[in-house]
Amino acid sequence: MNKLLEEDFNNFDQLLQKVAIQGTAYFKNIDTEKTTLPVLNTIYEGLNKEGIGGLNTLKLFNKKFKDTIVASSGPRYLGYVVGGSTPAAVIGDWLTTIYDQNPQTTSAQGDVSVQIEQETIKLLLDLFALPHNFLGGFVSGATMSNFTCLAVARQWFGKQKGKDFAKNGISIPINILSAVPHSSAIKSLSMLGIGSTNVSKIKVEEGNRESIDINDLEQKIKALDNQPFILISSAGTVNSADFDNFEAINTLHKKYNFWWHIDGAFGAFAGCSPKYKHLVKGWENADSITIDCHKWLNVPYDSAVFFIKEKLNLLQLQTFQNSNAPYLGDPLENFNYLNFLPENSRRLRALPAWFSLVAYGIDGYKDIVENSVKMAQMLDEYITQNNELILLTPTRLNNVCFSLKDKNKQDKIPLFITELNKEGKVYMTPTVYRNTKGVRASFVNWRTNKKDITVVITEIERALKTTYQH
Repeated sequence: MNKLLEEDFNNFDQLLQKVAIQGTAYFKNIDTEKTTLPVLNTIYEGLNKEGIGGLNTLKLFNKKFKDTIVASSGPRYLGYVVGGSTPAAVIGDWLTTIYDQNPQTTSAQGDVSVQIEQETIKLLLDLFALPHNFLGGFVSGATMSNFTCLAVARQWFGKQKGKDFAKNGISIPINILSAVPHSSAIKSLSMLGIGSTNVSKIKVEEGNRESIDINDLEQKIKALDNQPFILISSAGTVNSADFDNFEAINTLHKKYNFWWHIDGAFGAFAGCSPKYKHLVKGWENADSITIDCHKWLNVPYDSAVFFIKEKLNLLQLQTFQNSNAPYLGDPLENFNYLNFLPENSRRLRALPAWFSLVAYGIDGYKDIVENSVKMAQMLDEYITQNNELILLTPTRLNNVCFSLKDKNKQDKIPLFITELNKEGKVYMTPTVYRNTKGVRASFVNWRTNKKDITVVITEIERALKTTYQH
């Protein structure tokens, strides 16, 4: 054995203790860490021939990188939709790395990791009050969840036309309908060979909405003249966290022949709260659902799930099976995750989610969701009362989308965001809503509290003052 490798193995407990001390200090004090920092140009020194061992590598990491890591999992990082790992999720993630399992098969010769993943899927279905007639799996993020669901939808569309796209490739155009699809869904269409521009846009409802106009949807369905299609609907749009009318869509789903996909990357978590679960009423009738766990579930990155109705398993198998790998066994005789999702090799992503779900339960996630919405409403109230700011869309759930009230100051939005983020106490991202430049703040982190909102408001007022001085 290599000498340095042997030394690290013998001192493994000491190495982990040092990492635990360093990690704990960051985790407990993340609210004091910077949300933004200047990117430093480090000097590349090449790969060391002999190596320096684990302890010296930790020291080098701390010297080169530690002080430039931003608190993206902290309570005032409101850009994108980024949660922060719960304590139990961190435990699960550490064990995931230690055990280093690859969920594959449920055969007697396989390990327990598949059972852990399947149990976690059931726990998630319970969390969202969804029926257990969905088959689920863990992938890296919402993009791969959308990809997985739409890949099976693509196979379904081919079957309606008497074709096997998985075996023979796409030979005919695929009809896609959507109103406000997320960019990850569009990216998935590109990767699947369907085409990122091959989407027929549905009108949205009137009244500052981003939800599907059901009448326009039915008109577009009729225009297809009984041809099959794939519908991409939304449980939480990017700017206004708007939801499509799932009950109305289900009525059409019974009447017409289409695959119904719901992108609920973060909005699905409305189903965790009695106050907001009406927003997803009827979604259990969809054929597939995307959910991103590193958002509102508050587990580490590299974690999302897809739900696909069990009755469609054969289509899923046709799409992803390793048909030329006899060493993996007969996919029809034994369940094997390698034949039901894109990746053959992956970490046990389900374990952090299992730990957090079991640790905090239905009530814990209800509290996380309702607290996030409460924090969003507090920022909404401040913006509503501020003479220099205006809401671009109602705050329906956890996203607050706003801009400068003076339309003649639109060119100052980039400057305002730069000033807002400059001190590293808060982080928000730019957006465009109905051709108006704005700012978006997304609340999903379990830590965020009233004190954080006070800091956010103080930073907004400082940024406004500086912006108007230029």
